[in-house]
Amino acid sequence: MQPNALLDALLAEAGMSHAGLAAHVNQAGRSRGLALRYEHTAVTRWLRGQRPRGQVPDLICEVLGGRLRRPVSLDDIGLGLPGQPASPHGSPLSGFVDRAAALWRSDEQGRVQLLNAEAVTGTPAVIPVWEWENPPEDADVSRDGPNLIGPEHIEILRAARAHYELMYRRAGGVATRARIVRFLGSETAPMLRGRYPDRLGRQLHRATGSLVAVAGICAYDSDAHGLAQRYFHQALRLAKASGDRGLGAYVIALIVNQSLHLREYRQAVAFAEAALRAAGRQTTPALTADLYAMQAKAYAQLGDTAAALACIRRAEAAAERIRPGTEPDETGYVQPGLVNVQVAEALLSMGDLRAAHEQATAAVGTPAHDRGRVHRLAMLCEIQLRQGEADRAVAAAAEMAERAKGMESLRLRDRLRAVREQLLTSGCSGAEETAQLIDGALRVPL
Repeated sequence: MQPNALLDALLAEAGMSHAGLAAHVNQAGRSRGLALRYEHTAVTRWLRGQRPRGQVPDLICEVLGGRLRRPVSLDDIGLGLPGQPASPHGSPLSGFVDRAAALWRSDEQGRVQLLNAEAVTGTPAVIPVWEWENPPEDADVSRDGPNLIGPEHIEILRAARAHYELMYRRAGGVATRARIVRFLGSETAPMLRGRYPDRLGRQLHRATGSLVAVAGICAYDSDAHGLAQRYFHQALRLAKASGDRGLGAYVIALIVNQSLHLREYRQAVAFAEAALRAAGRQTTPALTADLYAMQAKAYAQLGDTAAALACIRRAEAAAERIRPGTEPDETGYVQPGLVNVQVAEALLSMGDLRAAHEQATAAVGTPAHDRGRVHRLAMLCEIQLRQGEADRAVAAAAEMAERAKGMESLRLRDRLRAVREQLLTSGCSGAEETAQLIDGALRVPL
């Protein structure tokens, strides 16, 4: 069972307690000749995902609709049945906004079910990408809400994205996620429910999609993969509403990266291909380079050396076309050296240690923010250990541990632990001392 975030959000909006909803449902049932005796425990079960029987879902709609003074459908409370038509009031996009805001609220409340949910695979994972790539498009995203939205609100969202992305790079996703989710619920949701024309609405949905993508990155970095996937799918839907194919391709790059981590290699190849195909010329050189580099990693894991090498050549060719100042904010993560370390990982998987070392050395020799440098040093250390260059590996690992201090990131912790194990297994001189440095970096509480 999945928690019913929509019903939870409407209860909060109506200012109604669990016991209050139960009492009102009992009263509404009596008007229909039903003898209901629900208590707050029943509402708790509904919020956990249990579907109430008989006419009770309709009674919940009636009670909440009366309190909120607007029609409330079964879809609105998360109890719609598959295959039935959607609510007659409101557009599909407005319904999506309500569901997105409900997820943000549940995440802010720290619902364990959300944090522990596994990422979906197969058809449920493919559908959001397919829907982004294919018609129909959103003909009009204007909305007639209570508050007038202007260009200044777009700038607030863009500034928030830059702020939280920088915080993520410096402090990690664990520390940043709670803050960005709180901002989404308190500031972003009211903007999406405001009043704006189509042109401004597309800018609003673009800025929101870019911000939600960062929330997904933070969830991924917190090892909450099901939650991260839901944020990425939200960002993809918002990108479609904005009409910006390039933004959608960026979001798919994030999904591809998660697919690689989850070892869904064929899915990673297919999603990257969809982004490159659908976005076309709106895929910038930086994003193109990253997508091909990740495809190379996936092909290498699948044992398709020829395809991996072809993707490496395409990634390197695209990287040469990157021009500073011409890329959107979202692709700022494709810093000099990123493609090198991605290619190094692919080459390492193919067993080409010499070429992998060359690429990893180039990556480490290029300036990067601390988070990126930690990953690059970890890759270089692994390659050096395999080549028997123990002294150099120890030096790289020591710098990696120093750079990682203070970062609350489960992904970085994975890299640190892997390097620590490799060092101790190698038995090289200085391994014990460097392992202690890594232990110090791992002691940061999450």
